Amino acid sequence: MARILAYTSPALGHLFPLTPILDELCKRGHEIVLRTLASRLELARSHGFDAAPIDNRIEAMPHDDYKARTARGGLQRAVSMFSARAEYDGPDLQQAIVSTRPDALIIDVNCWGAVAAAEAWGGPWATFCPYPLALTSRDAPPFGPGLPPARGFLGRMRDHVLKPLFVGTFERVMLPPINEVRKNFRLEPLRSADDMFGRPPLILYLTAEPFEYPRSDWPSNIVMVGPCAWDPPAEPPEGLAKIERPIVLVTTSSEFQNDSRLILTTLEALSKENVHIIATLPAQDSAAFRTPANASLFPFLPHGLILDRAVCAITHGGMGATQKALMHGVPVCAVPFGRDQLEVARRVEVAGAGTRLPAGRLSPDRLRDKVLEAMACVEGARRVSEGFRLAGGPSTAATAFETRLLGLTRD
Repeated sequence: MARILAYTSPALGHLFPLTPILDELCKRGHEIVLRTLASRLELARSHGFDAAPIDNRIEAMPHDDYKARTARGGLQRAVSMFSARAEYDGPDLQQAIVSTRPDALIIDVNCWGAVAAAEAWGGPWATFCPYPLALTSRDAPPFGPGLPPARGFLGRMRDHVLKPLFVGTFERVMLPPINEVRKNFRLEPLRSADDMFGRPPLILYLTAEPFEYPRSDWPSNIVMVGPCAWDPPAEPPEGLAKIERPIVLVTTSSEFQNDSRLILTTLEALSKENVHIIATLPAQDSAAFRTPANASLFPFLPHGLILDRAVCAITHGGMGATQKALMHGVPVCAVPFGRDQLEVARRVEVAGAGTRLPAGRLSPDRLRDKVLEAMACVEGARRVSEGFRLAGGPSTAATAFETRLLGLTRD
């Protein structure tokens, strides 16, 4: 069996879906070496992984894209942060390779330096991606603004006209700093955004149809495995069993995004409805909120504990929280604030699995209407849940890793 070195960015939303994949590989007899957040080492070791922290300078660089006033400004801030982290995560992975002597690697797609170091290493490696891939396709709209899929001649003309605008902006902002990172590892420059996704021998894409748009031109190195959602062990919150009303779960980003007004608006919008609101605030201070009688607020709570009882999930459009709700067959009201969230929210709407309300239009009345509309989308949410189940999850991911990278066969 193989020694597999896994490397993550400092984001729980990336570590948590990777965990069941590593569990499956470990169950199949492989040795797992993990470099991840210092705060999660004890948990990782309890799974039998040989875990150590990533360079602490990486964890000291939080997202600040929420400070930008435009989508382009947000992209530029995110790119600057990933570039700054790359100065450390690349050498950090190189050092881990030397000290652990792995047979294969699995790298967080957001670790630009580590991805370049993996390619330069020359051994078998994969990336994993827990958010929508910004990959062009003749069957999908240009990535970024959350456009619906094209319909008819006018829709195809729209995509033809807008593709150079959105893809060109993406490439102008991202490719130069990525190529600077690659130059440090003596790798040839990328020619396009699609070229960036063509480099890994394997990309484990943590979603599946019908949530992701069906495409006839998926590259052969991409394997859709479903969300692989996972929660750390936790006890149900006190009083959960006593709640009799239908539960609405509302979430905010695990990486600070200044999206607290989603909680504030939900509390106002649903305070008089026959529901109980449970809000999780992993990057917010719960003391800042006035809680009505039909609401409970928690600084962090694994969503799986709530989703078995939920009739709707209000999310910020983050891929992790949104797909986790849909895995449970719970419809979603997605309120995107930025990043890839416009794309996630549009996919919710197109799949018939819920509703979409842009953050710029967020108000108590609009949110109430969208939540009530989403509650009627149970059938669509269940279709997405079944698509995720059929994708195979951690088992499909582990098999793809073994067969494509390690040369193993599975019956």
